[in-house]
Amino acid sequence: MSAEAYSFRPATAGDLPMLRAWLSAPEVARWWGDPQREAATLEEDLTEAAMTMLIVSFQGRPFAYVQHYAVDAWPQPHFAHLPVGARAIDAFVGEPDMLGRGHGGVFLRRLAERLKAEGSPAIAIDPDVDNARARRAYARAGFRGETIVETGEGPAILMLFEG
Repeated sequence: MSAEAYSFRPATAGDLPMLRAWLSAPEVARWWGDPQREAATLEEDLTEAAMTMLIVSFQGRPFAYVQHYAVDAWPQPHFAHLPVGARAIDAFVGEPDMLGRGHGGVFLRRLAERLKAEGSPAIAIDPDVDNARARRAYARAGFRGETIVETGEGPAILMLFEG
């Protein structure tokens, strides 16, 4: 899988039906929570200037969602030690047939490298402690860390991009 086969575009209101379907997929709902609540949050965030919301495609086919934001835009204690300008990422693969095929590691590395090139001094991601699939994908993408932190959603692992 060539990194060039992946593309990112801004999420729009027209993507909401697709995002709702993805949020209802069992693997996504397991980690993101109530699909209706999460869909409403994504809809609200479409007008939030501090949130960058992206649809990820592979060879032109949309299959994943990723968002990133400055950690000081939504202060969270486990990000407080990160430098000014650090970005946090949240992501999911929405198409079930694309899970477990290495896509997450590739597109997240590409995004993290882009954020670094744009000047972010640190890129963080915080998967649930029990989400082994996500942690493996993030490690393949170049994120490292095993520190358990408390978040509003429960315990997570703080991982930072090291390339």
